[in-house]
Amino acid sequence: MDSAISEAAEAAEAAEAAAPSAARPPLRSTATDGVKIVVVGGFGVGKSTLVRSVSEIRPLSTEETMTEAGRGVDQAAGVGGKSSTTVAFDFGRVSLTAELVLYLFGAPGQQRFWFLWERLFAGTLGAVVLLDTRRVEDSWYAIDRLEQHGMPFVVAHNVFPGAAHDLGEVRDSLSLSGSVPVVACDARRRESAKQVLLTLVRHLHTMSRARGAHR
Repeated sequence: MDSAISEAAEAAEAAEAAAPSAARPPLRSTATDGVKIVVVGGFGVGKSTLVRSVSEIRPLSTEETMTEAGRGVDQAAGVGGKSSTTVAFDFGRVSLTAELVLYLFGAPGQQRFWFLWERLFAGTLGAVVLLDTRRVEDSWYAIDRLEQHGMPFVVAHNVFPGAAHDLGEVRDSLSLSGSVPVVACDARRRESAKQVLLTLVRHLHTMSRARGAHR
């Protein structure tokens, strides 16, 4: 597992240095290994948008139109104008090398679908907690679950218009340790979303090297 993390980190560095391509290639026949990452967070923070923007393939989406049946059940305060919601998961893919593939799973944010998280966490190396600073409390559950699982994660502040905050304030508001990376992003932009994933891969690599040094 640690070797896969190291390979992913090296591949991430190479991918960052390479010129971006507009093409969305099919999975190569040479692909032999995959790394699974989950994107979690509150309702309407931009998880589906992040997966969609960074995926090299047309992402699988389980979004459905929001109906009156969800009124009073889904906590939609602060997400006015949102007309659809993820009811299972989003899935995307990023090829890091000819052999190594990154698989992205976006978890549903509504409380009534949280039971699905357990299955999504299976086999996951790390997670991205996407945060809307206008509704910080919506991310507490995700962080608690990840800490209970002992799963490494990074926090990405999705900067909505008029909602920019100092990253130190974000860290303090979530009571995060200094070892957890906190970054700002625009989930709509591919390069910005890619930087979030690179931050997580590097974090995993750092933790892997630290474990190796203590053996």
